Amino acid sequence: MTKISQSLYILSISPWPIILSMSILSSAITFISMIHSKLNIYMFILIILMILMPSLLWWRDEIRESTYQGNHSNNMMNLLKKSMIMFITSEIMFFLSFFWAYFHCEISPNIEIGNSWPPIGIKTFNPFSIPLLNSIILLSSGSTVTLAHHLFLNKNISKSFYMINFTILLGMVFSMFQWIEYNNSSFNISDSIYSSTFFITTGFHGIHVIIGSMMLMSNSIRLYNFHMSKNHAINLDLAIWYWHFVDVVWLFLFISIYWYGK
Repeated sequence: MTKISQSLYILSISPWPIILSMSILSSAITFISMIHSKLNIYMFILIILMILMPSLLWWRDEIRESTYQGNHSNNMMNLLKKSMIMFITSEIMFFLSFFWAYFHCEISPNIEIGNSWPPIGIKTFNPFSIPLLNSIILLSSGSTVTLAHHLFLNKNISKSFYMINFTILLGMVFSMFQWIEYNNSSFNISDSIYSSTFFITTGFHGIHVIIGSMMLMSNSIRLYNFHMSKNHAINLDLAIWYWHFVDVVWLFLFISIYWYGK
């Protein structure tokens, strides 16, 4: 790993942030068109690819700048941590808007939905079937990724690598069960305000699980190639922060929408 002596390095201009932003905007437009027609797996895969490709190229440049060129000083790593804190804060506000919409309709249902919550005709999911299983899976993944970090700090790279991969596997299993739940739903996103808030909130959380899994995959590859050290593992730290954030969001989601909302 290359090291530099200066405290701050101005990185070269990267095209990937604006391209990724445009991809996310295009994905949002595609998602809206899916809402007005029918959800299908092919369009969902297209959305993931539109976000995945610029992300991979951005991570490639970041790995080159930090590992091979040594451009990430301590000050630079502190700035990256502050950036992630700001990003997670914006994500909290993002999900807060969906929870606000849900609780607003739940606490004071209007006459258009029969003054009841869930609306008449909506058959909700059993919270103690797939949702509870997914809760166990996701909370377990939080434990495994914490263990992976602990093993890494104790220089047990091989076991840390396996635990990171096991966490990724748990995230994939979670996504699979979420898709099964959607396929067995008795309502769709356009049936009522309940179904709209349900699919929007759980759907965006599912996308965040996939993004978190991709971040962990990037760190798994870097662990395998010995790109990180105990004093220089900012990418691993940030990915773990993000994964724990996803865990906490799901916990609120399970309690408020699946369990209390039923």
